[in-house]
Amino acid sequence: MPAQKGLTAAVLNAAKPGDKPFKLYDRDRLYVLVSVAGSKRWAWAYRLDGKDHTLQLGRYPDVSIIDARKARAAAAKHVEAGQHPGEVNKETIAAVKKEQANSFGPIAAEWIDANRKTWSPWYLQQVETFLTRYAINGDLGAMPIRAITVPDVVRMLKGVSEGKIRTGEERKKGSPTIAILLRQWCSAVFRYAILDGRADRNPVSDLKASDVIKRAPVKNNLALSPAEFRKLLTALPGYGGNRVTKIAIELLALFFVRTGELRQAEWKEFDFDARQWTVPAVRMKKKNVGDHIVPLSDQAVALLTELKAITGTVKTGRDWLFRNTRRPAECMSATTVNRALEGMGFNGSASIGFSAHGFRGTASTLLHEQGFKPEVIEVQLAHTEKNAVKKAYNKARYLTERVVLMQSWSDYVEALKLDIKTDSGEPATA
Repeated sequence: MPAQKGLTAAVLNAAKPGDKPFKLYDRDRLYVLVSVAGSKRWAWAYRLDGKDHTLQLGRYPDVSIIDARKARAAAAKHVEAGQHPGEVNKETIAAVKKEQANSFGPIAAEWIDANRKTWSPWYLQQVETFLTRYAINGDLGAMPIRAITVPDVVRMLKGVSEGKIRTGEERKKGSPTIAILLRQWCSAVFRYAILDGRADRNPVSDLKASDVIKRAPVKNNLALSPAEFRKLLTALPGYGGNRVTKIAIELLALFFVRTGELRQAEWKEFDFDARQWTVPAVRMKKKNVGDHIVPLSDQAVALLTELKAITGTVKTGRDWLFRNTRRPAECMSATTVNRALEGMGFNGSASIGFSAHGFRGTASTLLHEQGFKPEVIEVQLAHTEKNAVKKAYNKARYLTERVVLMQSWSDYVEALKLDIKTDSGEPATA
């Protein structure tokens, strides 16, 4: 009797030759004949015109289990029409191979090869590992790329995000970060296939990551209270991480810029005589606002001087302030600061959910409470003006007042860091 569930690769790979040939049955009279020499060949037993016949379908593993089943199904249609499938076998196998070549897995592998030389080794390893594990070797891999629908992609992304996909290793929880990357990479594979007509549309383009990938609740722009801010700053010296990472956290607290603007900063952007850091427009969230000036307070200059003695001596490549310790040609990873905050107990599960981006909300809230003009705060935050008349951005706008604001803010942060309190319990300000 043919096995109801069919053969598996594990069973076929483990099959050893015996003293005489034997058959391993799949289903629908499809089987593999194992010879005494150890070769394994697919065959299908069918009946036509009152007689039994056998159709050879190729050698395993050259013809996979999925391909053999497809070939058998195609051959069965010829038998139903009164034809011997052997007469059209070559055309059937060719059609199966053509369909396989247009399935998601081979096209995804092509896309990886096409980009292999342009990616860093670390990024290439990420793409190959996770795209192969969850998509190429998963359900999507064997599907014709034209047949893949939005629900097919959603099932895969949700499975990874929620930890419902098992790939040999058991996962206790999901991985939303990997799911987000998979969405990005799968979208790129569909676009690649569209270019030469192997796909008509990109189903991933209909999906936002937030539609299917649920992160643990995190308040990215959480505004810390003065007490919470003091707790973070006083805990920082005792954190066992790299000194450069600690400086990055302190500068984010002083500058309240976006993390990417600081991580990708280069020493050439700093004018210590003018006491200014000019963030190039290309690195701003709204690139049309132009360059952005960050006045340097006394505390910021002291931190930058210390940092330059550590990272400013590298003579090759980009002159990053924050060089990646594993990949010196690149800047600090996007996750480094948040991992440090997690290690300090301020980010991650069972914490208040404070991330690096939260320094912006903290500064905005507390500076407004301290009575600084809202328009000055907004310009220093590099928020664009919605009013079309005022939208043109001037990097020097309110610069004199912003110099005062940034020094006052640094004094406030220093008082928190040193745990200096007034009679009211709040930090002393200059």
